[in-house]
Amino acid sequence: MGILFLLSMPELPDIAAYMTALEPRIIGQPLERVRVASAFLLRTAQPPLSAAEGKHVRELRRIGKRIAFGFEDDLWLVLHLMIAGRLHWRPSGAKLAGRQNLGAFDFPDGSLVLTEAGTKRRASLHVFHGEEALSSVDPGGIEVFESDLDTFRAALMTENRTLKRALTDPRVLSGIGNAYSDEILHAAKMSPIALTHKLNPEEWERLYAATRETLTLWMDRLKAEAKTAFPEKVTAFRKDMAVHGRFGEPCPRCGEKIQRIRYADNETNYCAKCQTGGKVLADRSLSRLLGKDWPRTLDELEALKKR
Repeated sequence: MGILFLLSMPELPDIAAYMTALEPRIIGQPLERVRVASAFLLRTAQPPLSAAEGKHVRELRRIGKRIAFGFEDDLWLVLHLMIAGRLHWRPSGAKLAGRQNLGAFDFPDGSLVLTEAGTKRRASLHVFHGEEALSSVDPGGIEVFESDLDTFRAALMTENRTLKRALTDPRVLSGIGNAYSDEILHAAKMSPIALTHKLNPEEWERLYAATRETLTLWMDRLKAEAKTAFPEKVTAFRKDMAVHGRFGEPCPRCGEKIQRIRYADNETNYCAKCQTGGKVLADRSLSRLLGKDWPRTLDELEALKKR
């Protein structure tokens, strides 16, 4: 496994945890200095990054999977951690030694340090002035907790897509990615490849409820942890998750082994018995190799393993 897959992008519950930890540390505090160690981090030229120095933090805001720091004079710093970016709270003036350290935001009581694992520099920092400029980085997805069932259904039905793709499209829903979409679909007992235009009213109600309940569960859990210690080890692979990252392990609901569909640096995890009526979904790379021999059911899969 590559390191990008192991890390996975922080999603809504993870961003909420960061914000819970940051609020008591930096709200009302002046940003004394910004240090950038990577030339790839800063993506805007105007206003200059130095314009935020000396100004007090007035609010924190989540925009999709981004964290926006609101300062005096309607100035905003927006961080997108991407896949491998992580935040750390360290003593004031913490040194930025090593290639993983991209930048630091120095406050009176500590330094917020941004790191990024791996060699690809994808994390980004933007500086904006005013709400209109800030809105330029909003992908446009609806906020689940600000939407009723009809709004939720309308957003996902804009195109006829698989549930997995619709749930993780930032233009459709705000803040949901690979990990929590797996958990949502397992909670809803729905296939990741079910098409949005084929769902019946009861299935929409189940999906809507599962989305809100799953995100609430993890937001409450991670925010509670963030109140006692800064979240230093943010990961999308948590031992209490039902299916995500648990390929080959037993489903907590029925006991059957968790299956997966792998593609690029990601994979979709699901329970065939609970979500697909026992059907094993085709893994792109293996199904090409096996062709007509690809197992269609759990029994066929187990028989194949015994050959």
